[in-house]
Parts: sequence; structure tokens; C-alpha cells
Amino acid sequence: MDFAPTETQALIAQTAREFATRRIAPIAGELDRQERFPLELVQGLAELGLLGVNVKSAWGGADAGAIAYALAMKEVAKACASTAVTMAVTNMVAEVIQRFGSDEQRERHLPAITSGRYVTGAFALSEPQVGSDPSALATTAKRVPDGWVLDGQKQWITNGAHAGVMVVWARTGAAGAKGISCFLVEQGSSGLIVGKAEDKLGLRASNTVPLTFEECRVPASALLGEEGMGFRIAMMALDGGRIGIAAQSIGIGSAALDEALTYARDRQAFGKSIGEFQAIQWMLADSRTELDAADLMMLRAAWLKDEGKPFTREAAMAKLMASEAANRVANRCMQIHGGYGYTREFAVERHLRDVRVTTIYEGTSEIQRLVIARDLLKTS
Repeated sequence: MDFAPTETQALIAQTAREFATRRIAPIAGELDRQERFPLELVQGLAELGLLGVNVKSAWGGADAGAIAYALAMKEVAKACASTAVTMAVTNMVAEVIQRFGSDEQRERHLPAITSGRYVTGAFALSEPQVGSDPSALATTAKRVPDGWVLDGQKQWITNGAHAGVMVVWARTGAAGAKGISCFLVEQGSSGLIVGKAEDKLGLRASNTVPLTFEECRVPASALLGEEGMGFRIAMMALDGGRIGIAAQSIGIGSAALDEALTYARDRQAFGKSIGEFQAIQWMLADSRTELDAADLMMLRAAWLKDEGKPFTREAAMAKLMASEAANRVANRCMQIHGGYGYTREFAVERHLRDVRVTTIYEGTSEIQRLVIARDLLKTS
């Protein structure tokens, strides 16, 4: 693969970088403190085509591919992780509908997502008792003469209070993966109840809510793909989503490292800047090395996706490497700041809180290791 970005990829990255620098970064700390959903920033992302980077232009997307999306995600995450996760889930929902939706579903939902008319999309898979094992989900969908009736609960749903459309998984058949189907549920549907926003450690400007479905009625046309196809849709969506989380992790880690570099140059101890001490230099060197290694793994996975080649293992490896490296980096960068890093006066504190969840969502590090090992045993 050629690591040099194409003209389109470079333009998408530059567009994201300029918007992140000019509009997002100056208010990221304020959004975090106020726990305020960045509605104006999401609308700005839509205007730039960044809510459908890999969606065809016929439906309002940029049609720029997975590499362009990953490069843009890094830039947004470097400025504000909360805004980045909002962007990530919305892009993932748009790609799922593009790939598995009918022409009618694409025409109805994709332009609304990419234009920002829907504000965001949401991905409703996890449940209160079901996280890493989605095949055990308990939400049900029963066929009725005029469509489907959904009953159950979902947990940890990013964008749930703001999403115009939600991709919802429910059981339509017997226990196990083959009994799961996928539905498109619009905000305001009868029987859909949006719960109280979670009080989270990090990503505090990102909306995360539980959802309850109490005889939630949706039309027959809400079924995404074929009945019983839901588990396959979820796994394929998560493969692509993990590239985005890898990019997000690298962006957050890079932001923390930039803060540490500035502090190491400015902070004086024993008559010189702390950046002149070998202990600090090694932390900085290790951090940049780990982030760059993760970046290459992420680009490989994105390139494979763009080429239409299998990328499940590579996406899991990129997500595992990037999320764990970024957590180490953010922790080191707080250490470099000393006591000041533990205060909200310095942004490194926010980066450490924000990066922590990257080893958990879109599949924990432990699940990534299972995905990687099973693929190795099957193919090696």
C-alpha cells in the first residue's frame, strides 16, 4: 500500500483539521465542563460532508473512502473526543444503511443524516445485561399485520437523545445469533422512550442514554436487510467502526502528547526545562513511537477496507493497538505534568478521561484479542 494520501484524502483531512482548529478546539474544554452536546459543531461537520465521508455523493456523502474518514476522525478527535464519537457513530449508521438498506431506506435516511437534518444517527446494540455477547440480546420484535412491535431495553447508546434514526437490533427468532434482525427506528416513534443521560467519566459532551421500547410500533419497511441477518450486519458494522475508534484513540493520544511537549519545554526544574531530562525524553519518545505504530496499523486496515479485501483481523489489531497505546500515552503525559496535570486547568486531564473508554466500546480489548486469535487459528 502507498502511505501517501491521495488528493481527495488530503483535502478531507485538511478540511477536518481546519474546522477542528478553528471551531472545535477553542470550546472543547467548555463543552466538557458544561456537559453540553455540541449541536453547532455537528451541524458544521454536516456542512463539510463529514457525517458521511464514505457515503456516495448521490445521498449527500463525500464518497471519499475509509482512509479519508480515518484521517478526518483523527483531526476531530485531537480537538474534542466528544465531538469525534458523535461523528463516528453517525458515519457508522450511514454506512450500515448504505450497505444493507433498500433503495427506499437509503433515499429516506441517508440525505437526512449527511445533511445534518437528523442531527445524528445512533447504533442500538448493547443492552443492560448484554455487552460483549450480542448474540444473547433480549429485545424482541414481533411481526404484526402492519409491521413490527419492539419490546426491550438498550444501554450505552451514543447520540440516543439526538438521533433522527437509530439502527436497533432485536430478536425475531430462536435464541442465538441466527434469531436476530435489524430495524431502523426513527426518533419520536410510538413506544420509544429515551432515558436520562449517563453521568460519565469522560466524553462528557457526548450524549449517552438508555433506550426503552414499550410496544414500539414500526412499519414493515423498517426491517434492515433480511430477517435473521442482524448479527451479520452488526459484526460487519463493528469491523468498520473499529477503524474509527483506532483513529479517535490516536487523535486523543496525539493531543495529550502535544500538551506534554509544550509543558516539557516550558516547565523549569533544577535550573533547566524538564524536557532536557532523559526520563522525560524517553516518555515523549515512547509515546510518539507507539502512536505512529498504531497509525500505520489503522491505515492498513482502512486501506484493506477501501480495496474491498477482508479486514476484520486488521481492524481489531488496529483498535487494540491504538486504544491501549493512547491510554499509556495519556497517562505518561499526565505524569509529565506532575500535580498540574491532575487539575482541570490543563487539558491533559480531559484527554486522559476521554481516552479511557476506547479500550471498552466497539468491543473491549479482550474481545479484540479473541477476534484476532480466532482468525489466526482459522487462517494461519
